Amino acid sequence: MKYRKFGNTDLIVSEIGFGAWAIGGGAMVGNTAIGWGDADDKTSIDAIYKSVELGINFFDTADIYGLGHSEELIGKTIGKRKDIIIATKAGNVSRLNQFTIDYTKAHILKACEASLVRLQRETIDYYQLHSARISHLQEGECIEAMQLLQQSGKIKYWGLSLNTFEPFAESDYMIKNNVGQGFQLVYNIINQKAISVIKKAFDAGYGIIARMPLQFGLLTGKFDNGISFSDNDHRKKRLTKEIVDACNEHLLLVWELCKKYNISKTELALSYILSYHEISTVITGIRTSTHAEKNSVGLIKLEKSDMDLIEKLGMTDFDELMTIIKQQEA
Repeated sequence: MKYRKFGNTDLIVSEIGFGAWAIGGGAMVGNTAIGWGDADDKTSIDAIYKSVELGINFFDTADIYGLGHSEELIGKTIGKRKDIIIATKAGNVSRLNQFTIDYTKAHILKACEASLVRLQRETIDYYQLHSARISHLQEGECIEAMQLLQQSGKIKYWGLSLNTFEPFAESDYMIKNNVGQGFQLVYNIINQKAISVIKKAFDAGYGIIARMPLQFGLLTGKFDNGISFSDNDHRKKRLTKEIVDACNEHLLLVWELCKKYNISKTELALSYILSYHEISTVITGIRTSTHAEKNSVGLIKLEKSDMDLIEKLGMTDFDELMTIIKQQEA
């Protein structure tokens, strides 16, 4: 495992991070699936310990994942370890059996205290506003709350998990006002919307977490022959047959690179992202020990011509594909 500095902070994070959304289990808010289907706690715990054994020291979760269960699993296993960096988020809320958001000062302060209990920690290494939008930042309560938590020692650093398709207004606002220390953003082979944010944020000293590196599994190749999801798996709505088929068609040229480098589709997808030195860590959804092993293999730096090929496709073929995906998620 290799490690990188997280922006201008003193955090040194593993290039591959543990994305802990899936281990929260198949939680539902009303009739809406907010998880990845059922998860076995023993399997999840084994995956956590295997990840640490392989050198992963960065774990990213949120209070909404499994309605707190993801944080609880991390807390009972590695919460008290000083050598582990834990990031979590607040702002997405289940209230009266409905999914909503809350970026008020009072809620953020209360949510942080609850996360600390579940994580069995006195301080959260990196705390994030979970997809707050520009109106919340301009209103100011959420920023004030984060600064108060930092001043009190409840959190060490804080940042923002940016919108999937339009990350620009919020990142520009934070950089311009010099608030926060990091961003979490979607970046992968087919979604390159945030490429300008990555460069601008890095130059301003922000740490950068890349999420959805495998686009919910689309970039692993395991859906080539179709797939079905349970009702408590959010992908049932997101990964329709239309999207899977379109993705497979648009990626034919990219997958030729797997033969060139003699690597798997997953390895190519992760290598593409980490070929950017500006990105601090890539969080992969790890559910099992096998996932941990496959995601922790030695990755390579792609040649510039191959990076250019992927990004040229991103401006044409993948832009069309992302339009289909965005419409599906609307």
